[in-house]
Amino acid sequence: MNLLACTGYIGKDAEVRYTAGGTAIASWSVAVKAGYGDKEKTMWVRCSLFGKRAEGGLIKYLKKGTQVAVSGELFLNEWEKEGQKHASLELKVVGEIDLIGGKKQADNSPSTSPAPAPDADFDDDIPF
Repeated sequence: MNLLACTGYIGKDAEVRYTAGGTAIASWSVAVKAGYGDKEKTMWVRCSLFGKRAEGGLIKYLKKGTQVAVSGELFLNEWEKEGQKHASLELKVVGEIDLIGGKKQADNSPSTSPAPAPDADFDDDIPF
């Protein structure tokens, strides 16, 4: 089994659909950044969650802008549309889904907590 773990922000709310056999499938995409500086790129990882986990209460938290860490098996999804073959890499979430944080805040939003006051008793003599 191959394993991929990634962290990023959800691009749009998770959607749940059902197969003809009644199996629930939840799907969403995660924006994952790679590189740094002017070489930084954003890659989109399509994630799928199957069965009872897809129907559970977790789905209401998989909303656009939420930061998550997901792990699972990477697989190739192939299909044909209008005579043309298509393929995409997807992550079948068989591992954990960690909700790291809420929606990403705008960079210009003011901080709601005051800056910590400097410690008046701070001593430069650290005993080590």
